[in-house]
Amino acid sequence: MTQGFSRRNLLARGGAALAACFLPGTACAAGRFALDLSGDRPRPADRRFRSDVVEQYIAEIRGRIADPELAQLFFNCFPNTLDTTVEPGTFEGKPDTVVITGDIPAMWQRDSSAQVWPYLPLARKDDRLRSLIEGVIRRQARHILIDPYANAFMADLGAPPLEWSRQDQTEMKPGVGERKYELDSLCYPIRLAHGYWKQTGGTEPFDARWHEAMSVAVRTMREQQRRNGPGPYHFQRSAPTPTETLGENGFGNPVKPVGLIASGFRPSDDACIFPFLVPANLFAVSSLGQLVEMARAILHDGTLAQEAFSLASEVEAALRRHAVAVTPEGTIWAYEVDGFGGQVLMDDANVPSLLALPYLNSSPDAALYLRTRAFVWSERNPWFFRGSAGEGIGGPHEGANMIWPMSQTIFALTSSSATEVRSALRMLKVGSAGSGFIHESYFKDGPKRFTRAWFAWANTLFGELIAHLAEAQPEVLMG
Repeated sequence: MTQGFSRRNLLARGGAALAACFLPGTACAAGRFALDLSGDRPRPADRRFRSDVVEQYIAEIRGRIADPELAQLFFNCFPNTLDTTVEPGTFEGKPDTVVITGDIPAMWQRDSSAQVWPYLPLARKDDRLRSLIEGVIRRQARHILIDPYANAFMADLGAPPLEWSRQDQTEMKPGVGERKYELDSLCYPIRLAHGYWKQTGGTEPFDARWHEAMSVAVRTMREQQRRNGPGPYHFQRSAPTPTETLGENGFGNPVKPVGLIASGFRPSDDACIFPFLVPANLFAVSSLGQLVEMARAILHDGTLAQEAFSLASEVEAALRRHAVAVTPEGTIWAYEVDGFGGQVLMDDANVPSLLALPYLNSSPDAALYLRTRAFVWSERNPWFFRGSAGEGIGGPHEGANMIWPMSQTIFALTSSSATEVRSALRMLKVGSAGSGFIHESYFKDGPKRFTRAWFAWANTLFGELIAHLAEAQPEVLMG
């Protein structure tokens, strides 16, 4: 990001317009959203969306949690997306929902999908909640049709881009907030749409516009297999941080076209070293499989189903040939590869990650995953940190020694061990630093040093973990 504006620790680095969102009792000068950071949920009258079904669910799950601090974290965090980041509306007479990330007044394709995901089971019982999520699906389809290479869009599609994006050397389209191409930004909307269909049985969002958006998504993934050159996407930014821009005239490092799909940036919004980002490609295989099912059952489009199936098959085969790394402890998934034999062995906290593969139903080999999991949750992973305040995975986005609670949440979500889950819950409480919310990252030896006080994805993901444990491992919540 350019100096003074960043997704990282906004208050510490400036950005007065966005920082105004943090001030209790003030309006957000950067948009239509504000948050009173009082250490608790906003007052009922100040919440963006209210649902009796959600409130009843929160009360029910909260009653199953013996630890008062953990119970309060769940009470604050599970509804944080609904409380503070959504703006339901209509477009052409249909639901249209904006979901910002929190402290940045823009809608990321990835974050918005993940933020509303935990509410899908409740949408069966609440028509307004169902309509709100339908609006997210419809809005995301519009985004893809505006620009399938963009990662973030403005709440007002007529507004100028985010301030740090306005000098980027790329093809900016109206409505785009930031244009960092991330493969997962095409996968997450498919996952959300499929989850909505399976949980509610509804097919309302899957109209001609959504159909076209899915065709564009598949075509873009094909384009980024780079069999006929690097494709049309390029991106350069003047910034002191090298992970904010792509080399080679904005196309990123070269790849050998072996069937994998290139990604310019990681889900952290940091530039890939090698463009074949393995967890994103594994996610693409599972997402394309979901699209095959929907294309056949809902769209009745055999051509789209076949295109998605063929692409998924190519990527899956290429992953087996090119994305498995040999280590002294056995084979593991690499994090990035280039098709020439180059491999990056690491993991990043942001999802899709190698750690999160089972969470995304994107882990086709259980034994390979377990070896990979052992690698990434250890100091063999250069972005794993252990200190007096806990342990976990971070990444270049916030730098060395900064643990991301998101990694601890995913560690627990992908574990069947009560010991591991209890350890993760203890660290998540420590990492909240008594604020009542989950942060983006915190210093390994002191959680009072943290980034992003209002990061709705991390909050809601933590709420999803507690909801999952209430059903799958209730004993860890009861004592």
